Amino acid sequence: MNHWKQTTTKDNKTLILRNAEKEDAEAYLEYFHIAHSETDFLTSYPDESQHDIHAVSNRLEETKQKNTALELCAFVDGKLIASAGFDVVKNRAKTRHRANFGISVVKEYWGMGIGTELTKTCVALAKKAGYLQLELEVVADNVAAVRLYQKVGFVEYGRNPKAFRTRQGQWQEVISMRLEL
Repeated sequence: MNHWKQTTTKDNKTLILRNAEKEDAEAYLEYFHIAHSETDFLTSYPDESQHDIHAVSNRLEETKQKNTALELCAFVDGKLIASAGFDVVKNRAKTRHRANFGISVVKEYWGMGIGTELTKTCVALAKKAGYLQLELEVVADNVAAVRLYQKVGFVEYGRNPKAFRTRQGQWQEVISMRLEL
């Protein structure tokens, strides 16, 4: 699934949204490490990544070749600062209408409309890919993300009060949300 778009952020910086390419692997790993170091709202810590450049390069290329998956990168001033994407929940007859959605943005770029642009783009492309439902999980304390998802049309369908346990031993409640496409 191919996509390319140029727009602007809330502070009038040029924002490029495009497919992740295999050549982006090194920049993707750097962005991933930064984004996962800056917040406790994501599903993993940066040191839990088992990625090397070749594995990431292969994954990005495989994803780009699929008609039912997307890894979209956001660039500001040529720097990869966010990504979002979706893939089938499980490729079985009963579940292939559903896709999981994920997103992360480097903290320096929070509040600039990049998350909204990425989310809306992924929703439109998931619909184009034939999905009927997009799903996500979000830490309940991540109020800005919950608000974004609600604004786009996601609705809550459940909560798990002990879904995540931080390295500091704190529990994080996770909200399950879905959007009918």
